[in-house]
Amino acid sequence: MAKGGRLEEGDASKVPVPVGSNKGISVIDLVLRLVGIAGTLGAAIAMGTNEQTLPFFTRFVRFNAQYDDFRSFRLFVVVNAIVCAYFVLTIPLSIVHIMRSVSRGSRILLIILDTIMLALLTAGASAAASIVYLAHNGNSSTNWLPVCQQYGDFCQGASGSLIGSFGAIVVLILAIFLGAIALSRQAKRVL
Repeated sequence: MAKGGRLEEGDASKVPVPVGSNKGISVIDLVLRLVGIAGTLGAAIAMGTNEQTLPFFTRFVRFNAQYDDFRSFRLFVVVNAIVCAYFVLTIPLSIVHIMRSVSRGSRILLIILDTIMLALLTAGASAAASIVYLAHNGNSSTNWLPVCQQYGDFCQGASGSLIGSFGAIVVLILAIFLGAIALSRQAKRVL
């Protein structure tokens, strides 16, 4: 066979990659970070302002449900605020990647920090999701009754805030994959 038709000899790794090929990845990374800011900020605000008051037998006795009654919800708000601040702080670095697509060290740093933030956000969102699940369904073996029948608005607000947080988890996973793809393209360019 001709030399151009055989891939077994390793010729495919010698194909030159265009210099600006990481700019598209960097633009997508910037857009993902902006979406992550919206998701985490929305989740933190939705959970942080979530409260519902129910009157008891009289006007003077009331039951109040707030996010800070649950430590898992407090953790959720703090973690989403931290990850939102992280997204804001990494926007300039993402812009640098658009202008200079060969910056290798900062891409490695972003992948490491994105992975740390992914673990932190997953922990906070999972802790809050477990409480929301118990509020909706209860636990019959421990005699915990579902409270969402009484506090419907509170449970809807808590469930809605989880959507933004889990959306940001998907954004972080995509950002890690895009960073790895950009690094692999740079490695091909060096060889």
